[in-house]
Amino acid sequence: MPLRNRVTPLSELIADPARGLVYGNRGCLHDADGHIRRRYATRRWIACRLQFKGWLRRPLLQPGKFTELFFLDEATAFAAGHRPCALCRREDYDRLIEIWRDLHPGQRGADAIDEQLHAERFDPATRAQRHHEAEIDDLPDGAFVLHHDGPYLVRGDELLRWSPAGYDARIARPAQTKAAVITPPSLLAVLRTDWQSLVPLLHPSA
Repeated sequence: MPLRNRVTPLSELIADPARGLVYGNRGCLHDADGHIRRRYATRRWIACRLQFKGWLRRPLLQPGKFTELFFLDEATAFAAGHRPCALCRREDYDRLIEIWRDLHPGQRGADAIDEQLHAERFDPATRAQRHHEAEIDDLPDGAFVLHHDGPYLVRGDELLRWSPAGYDARIARPAQTKAAVITPPSLLAVLRTDWQSLVPLLHPSA
């Protein structure tokens, strides 16, 4: 039976047998029996490489340890509000720091980044994921929007419907309209820099 540790662009944790291309965590979310009990346990939400220095965690969801999470690709991780890990993705993290200095002058280090992202991805009033409105024509490739109540990836002149196994449908990207954007604003700005990283930004199905 698949574990409930796949993350959707809407930041939900689901159980699905499909494999992801990006790994990450947001603290220990499960109990001693491996059942998910909370949405997050820390504001440090990171996205990691699947392989690093030959490290291997078995079994998954060990009592008291962080919950291993998996994402279809980095665009999905960004939409959910995760940023590059400073350990296994040091080059990506350092580039993020450089982008952040221009984006948020005065904010320095991982704690400041995580505080900003938490404010952008989480609405304390509703305890749900925070979305924002933007012109769909202005969104970069890799952004996620809500369309027909589901997450769609922006890719050129198309919107691609997300599924745990890949992007399974394509529609024309609407023009001259506003969209409910899932990806946090600061990570949208990162995508606008022609972001290239150590993990796949987009799944091959895109």
